[in-house]
Amino acid sequence: SGLLTRLQTSALTIRTLSSSNSFSQNLPSCLWKLGRLNHVAIAVPDLEKAQSLYKDVLGAQVSETVALPEHGVYTVFVELGNTKLELLHPLGEKSPIASFLQKNKTGGMHHICIEVDDIKVAMTELKKKKIRILSEEPKIGAHGKPVIFLHPKDCHGVLVELEQA
Repeated sequence: SGLLTRLQTSALTIRTLSSSNSFSQNLPSCLWKLGRLNHVAIAVPDLEKAQSLYKDVLGAQVSETVALPEHGVYTVFVELGNTKLELLHPLGEKSPIASFLQKNKTGGMHHICIEVDDIKVAMTELKKKKIRILSEEPKIGAHGKPVIFLHPKDCHGVLVELEQA
């Protein structure tokens, strides 16, 4: 029975390898690479209450509030083991977060941020693939690195931020 178990395990491994191999053959080759999930951004109507939830109730490490006037937001980062949460609150009347909160009074997920190894090359290739980018050039994001946002209608309803790794 030991030989039968090893044969079954080997057959399963071969099937898994061959199916994953065919999967990787279907991936398009890119001149840039998508990296890890950097953060999930959550718009919040009350930044102090949200900070307190993550810090005092859940025991997370929470950053100080940082104003980003060029993006119209206040940001706070919540450190998790494998990624971060970004809490967003409006800064000024023209803040995109203010309009988001008008539609979503209690707040909610605003965007996801994924790292890329070359943001300029990513922009060029995404434009060729008819993915709309919400700015002509990258802006400096909350981590001091270049970022762009992809139109949610081109990303199945999700606002996607790409950040230079």
